[in-house]
Amino acid sequence: MLRQVGVTDFTIRVPDVEEVLPDGLSPRETVEAVSRQKAEASDAAPDELIITADTMVFLDGLRLGKPRDESDALRMLTALQGRRHTVCTGVTVRNGPRFLTRSEATDVTFRPASRDTLLRYIATGEPMDKAGAYGLQERGVLLVERVDGDFTNVIGLPLPLLDRMLAEFDFHLLSSRRK
Repeated sequence: MLRQVGVTDFTIRVPDVEEVLPDGLSPRETVEAVSRQKAEASDAAPDELIITADTMVFLDGLRLGKPRDESDALRMLTALQGRRHTVCTGVTVRNGPRFLTRSEATDVTFRPASRDTLLRYIATGEPMDKAGAYGLQERGVLLVERVDGDFTNVIGLPLPLLDRMLAEFDFHLLSSRRK
């Protein structure tokens, strides 16, 4: 997604983080906490600008993670049919000791779909590594009736929010460099 907005000089590192969350967090607090944990676990040099994010799907306040298998994917996708749910992404920007963490929430409404349609989508393999068992960046968009809010948030990185956060570090996505 960063390349799509012109940022080409970056390295992807996946921190090894075990999500440890206290009970009673809201969806936004949950994704913010995980994003912050990822940033804290980063082995970045002091001058590096680090961006971490974590996206989760919530239906009726319950978290839908990545499906364990095809049966779990079908269960999730069936539960989402014809219903509105919320996708939340926590984003943390870190530079040295300075951390900034925020979140974005987007409501998504699925259209009704037959079991056969859901099975065909699952057979593509796309749902297996995505929270809620779908993604808008590929064929999963065909299951969606409506998106209320930031479309890029549902894909996994809310670019308008990130741009505002990076501006506080004197980095601007439109110029892709620090001032």
